[in-house]
Amino acid sequence: MTILLFGATKDIIGTPTLSVPTASLSGKKIPNTVGELKKFLENTYPELKSIPQVTVAVNQNYASDGDRINSYDEIALIPPPQV
Repeated sequence: MTILLFGATKDIIGTPTLSVPTASLSGKKIPNTVGELKKFLENTYPELKSIPQVTVAVNQNYASDGDRINSYDEIALIPPPQV
């Protein structure tokens, strides 16, 4: 699945898009919900934990942690505005 990154999330990861595997060859759990995706990304990129209230959009609609995701969804990580 492809994730669009903006602001501080893009700075931390170092690219405007990120590809997350949708099949696990390593035995790791693949994220199926927004909450699982956030935890997956925080484990992979620990600096993301320093950003308070990262908003996730799925198919151009704000999503909550329990919303299901799949490899065909357009996902975006939106950090809060800089103060």
